[in-house]
Amino acid sequence: MTMLRWVRSGVVSLALICTALGSAAACAQTAAPAGNAAHGKAISYTCLGCHGIKGYRNAYPNYSVPKLEGQHPEYIVAALQAYRSGDRSQMTMHSQASSLSDQDMADIAAFFAGTPLQAHPATAGASASTVPAAAAVCVACHGTDGVGIVAQYPTLSGQHQDYLARALADYKSGARKNLVMAGMVTTLKDADIEVVAAYYAGLKPSLETLERPYTILSVGR
Repeated sequence: MTMLRWVRSGVVSLALICTALGSAAACAQTAAPAGNAAHGKAISYTCLGCHGIKGYRNAYPNYSVPKLEGQHPEYIVAALQAYRSGDRSQMTMHSQASSLSDQDMADIAAFFAGTPLQAHPATAGASASTVPAAAAVCVACHGTDGVGIVAQYPTLSGQHQDYLARALADYKSGARKNLVMAGMVTTLKDADIEVVAAYYAGLKPSLETLERPYTILSVGR
């Protein structure tokens, strides 16, 4: 069974993906030390310049900065590692992530994630008829309720629609390098990407941006 069929069948796991990729580095990238949210708060002041402001947008290209409150912290770490390595192409994030150790990343992730959203029985078993056809393949990893089924898969529920569309477009263009996602987006047309983004953006409970109105001068008080 191929990796793509594993994902589509809903039996995919992190171990299976690592085996399919044949890369110890790919597996190690998802592993992270336990996060210390207090230390994450103390070192997150530059992150808050974008991720601590509701409605903040990346200047060019123009799209909403993602919400992180409620996200899986393990996924935040994996994303930071991808920005650091260049597997995700974004100059500001590469610069920020390059200055962070793995422990720093884990601490920042723990702080921003807070209490991760949990799958809800009422929606986790929702009928496939509630999911747009374009998003049918997505539910194996991201659930019908938008909550990533394992910690390394991002929760998408309530995420900004334009951010989700941008991320999918980047996976399709290769600006984001991920073998699983590259296989998933190959057949998606621009209209399909908008349908998938709209579906997950409209789900509740939602990821949030929790505003933290403090600066480096007040963070320890």
